[in-house]
Amino acid sequence: MAPIPIRTVLISDSVDPRCRAVLEENGIRVTEKQNMKNDELIAEIKDYDGLVVRSATKVTADIIYAANNLKIIGRAGTGVDNVDVDAATRKGVIVMNTPSGNTISAAELTCALLMSLSRNVPQAAMSMKQGNWDRKKFMGAELYGKVLGIVGLGRIGKEVASRMQSFGMRTIGYDPITPPDVSASWGVEQMSLEQLWPQCDYITVHTPLMPSTVGLLNDETFAKCKKGVKVVNCARGGIIDEAALLRALESGQCGGAGLDVFVEEPPKDRSLVDHPNVISCPHLGASTKEAQARCGEDIALQIIDMVKGKHLVGAVNAQVLASTFSQESHQLINLGEAVGAVLQSCTASYRPYSQVQITTQGDCMKSATGYLTAAVLVGLLNHESGSCPNLVNALSIATESGIMVQHLLILYFDLSELSLQVEILANGKSYKVRGSVRGGVPVLLELSDSVFRQPVSLSGNLLFFKASASPQLLSSVAGLLATEGVEIESFSAPTDRTGDLWYCVGVSSLLRDLGALKPLVKEAAQVVI
Repeated sequence: MAPIPIRTVLISDSVDPRCRAVLEENGIRVTEKQNMKNDELIAEIKDYDGLVVRSATKVTADIIYAANNLKIIGRAGTGVDNVDVDAATRKGVIVMNTPSGNTISAAELTCALLMSLSRNVPQAAMSMKQGNWDRKKFMGAELYGKVLGIVGLGRIGKEVASRMQSFGMRTIGYDPITPPDVSASWGVEQMSLEQLWPQCDYITVHTPLMPSTVGLLNDETFAKCKKGVKVVNCARGGIIDEAALLRALESGQCGGAGLDVFVEEPPKDRSLVDHPNVISCPHLGASTKEAQARCGEDIALQIIDMVKGKHLVGAVNAQVLASTFSQESHQLINLGEAVGAVLQSCTASYRPYSQVQITTQGDCMKSATGYLTAAVLVGLLNHESGSCPNLVNALSIATESGIMVQHLLILYFDLSELSLQVEILANGKSYKVRGSVRGGVPVLLELSDSVFRQPVSLSGNLLFFKASASPQLLSSVAGLLATEGVEIESFSAPTDRTGDLWYCVGVSSLLRDLGALKPLVKEAAQVVI
């Protein structure tokens, strides 16, 4: 991936000073403005290349679409539910978080809530402050020998497991991504949720908030749990259905809850906060000096690494870019964009496109599938309907345009065999191009069944025309170009000599009017690469 220029960054939330310091040390101008209203941020953001937030700023679609220069939104923390990721993706803006910055802090708070639930520590402390000495009222239970169910076995879930195992708890869990053998290596037995619910004395959730996790603990799942089960949520409000939790607490089905997050923050409905069996905190999961320093510095360093073209960490909507930091990937991206641009130019009168099939050949192409597909679409869709495609949003733009995108990989083990073929369907007709990389330079090998004798270097001003082979063709085209003040710099003819075929001419400048070629050729197109 070519380095992304980030010259100015706005920090709109309270972030550790190391964030600003690191950015400024690397030549980025930083402005800090906190507590802005939505309209104020919309007015402010248009001048910045980057935006850094914590959780207070809600980065809505209106804000994203008002930001003409915005290239990255950095969230100094784990979750990104305060950012409209879909809108950012459509705009081609990278959304980045700090996946490990607050891991330890969130895990430790989870453990603190589990221990507090088992021994009623906050309630006993409050009773003491009120002048009471009531030992019987706050009878607790040991964690030793109890079963802890961990829903979500990512970084935080893993750290919670290792700490609670130290108390002698048996840890079981569920995660749709982490392989069971991996979680087993750190002492967590994986099983389905249906198997997990009835076994747990305690349940803690560590999943992102998404449609599949909203209300994960609800009336139905509480009914499947042991009577008196205790639950903890230090992840995101809404994973536990708050109304169902209150009903479970009232009935005794749930014996207690530790809540650091709520659907609405701060919660206007105080039913859960005021419940005697609920221990609540004002979203303190990442509120440690260490986590804030780590998240602030991490997001700045991640942005700098991306700007310098080193690597990409924490991009939640641009995973396709993670493999684009080698010289070979730069060459393949250039090839994909160039091939797409040639195809767009030569099919200008046949749009809209209905299908794009991308075929890559070569063992080394396996890791390039994602970004190469995006690169082809960038070239193919550039200047289409005012869209500004890039590697982040190209696939989304294609999908929204009704284009079906397919990718086929054919393996060869000889690096010299790598090639890229793109075929499109438009108005019932098929068009294809085939290219490769030779000596680090993208070249065109074939255009709609016209195989070139010499590969066409995909750079500079290129004029393509389709005509029947004749001895006078080149001289006639050269003469016309000369009258237009255009010099020929290269010429590529097809290997075949029969029928209407495509030719390519490298020229000093583009023709002002392609119509001037009409008397000589069947079709013509030109492109700057």
